[in-house]
Amino acid sequence: MAYHASDPRAALAPASGTKPVDGPYAPADYAKFYEKEPQAAADGARTWLVRGRNFVIAYSEVTEGAVLARQGQPDEYVLLLPDPGLSATITAGAETKTVEGHSLAFIPPGDSRITLHGKGRIVRLFTPRAEDLAARCSNADRYLQPDPRIPPIQDWPTPPDGFRIRDYTLDVPKEPGRFGRIWRCTTFMVNYLDPAAGPRDIRKLSPHHHDDFEQCSLVLNGSYTHHIRWPWTPDQTQWREDEHELCGAPSVTVIPPPSIHTSRAEEAGQMVDIFCPPRMDFSAKPGWVLNAADYPAPEG
Repeated sequence: MAYHASDPRAALAPASGTKPVDGPYAPADYAKFYEKEPQAAADGARTWLVRGRNFVIAYSEVTEGAVLARQGQPDEYVLLLPDPGLSATITAGAETKTVEGHSLAFIPPGDSRITLHGKGRIVRLFTPRAEDLAARCSNADRYLQPDPRIPPIQDWPTPPDGFRIRDYTLDVPKEPGRFGRIWRCTTFMVNYLDPAAGPRDIRKLSPHHHDDFEQCSLVLNGSYTHHIRWPWTPDQTQWREDEHELCGAPSVTVIPPPSIHTSRAEEAGQMVDIFCPPRMDFSAKPGWVLNAADYPAPEG
């Protein structure tokens, strides 16, 4: 880890070091939705689908009355409403709830239906257990074989009061010592980062790596350069060149382990970091996970 002293993540426990896994490194994956046509367009929604090893991102541009439904959804999924002017009515099982804009909602497994009120954009997060969506992703062919560096998904504990629609406003004031605005459920951890007011100071970047999980960086506004490099191994045929990829909005970058990475805002913008399953190190920091009382961490 190489965090500037002003970065709250500087207080995290040091990483244990890259695990010795043989074989070539997985590449980073960039999906710039503004350069491609959507994978689905119907019922008032245009939807781009892209995936990582453990997650599927569905980014949609919607109009008034658009309906997005799931039948037999195998696990809990996420609805992100980044814009204040776009709300949603969610029905899951026997429960119906209207969720305001600029919020995050967790939706139970099973049958569910989202009806949008207004015009704008939404983001849904699924695991690849949603096989119909995973198969339609623009980069589905990259994930046909498992990655030995990433273990299979293990869900976190079910809430003590069971599954239900849970929503949280994104309007959370910045707090010294806390990193971003973090929520978790049984399948995902979402960090709605503090917005960038302008270009990031190049003297205060945060190069770091993860041993055994991916990071998904979703750019909603502005533009960011993702700087990524891979460790050298004795086998030079497995080395990869450094990457410095400029990604505007909307876009998704999948950052694989154990690559060293940091992102620099090039202008005012908003980025969201997504992890599946939730991160244990962030969860261990008191006060970082804003809904920790709703979703217990695994014992031990």
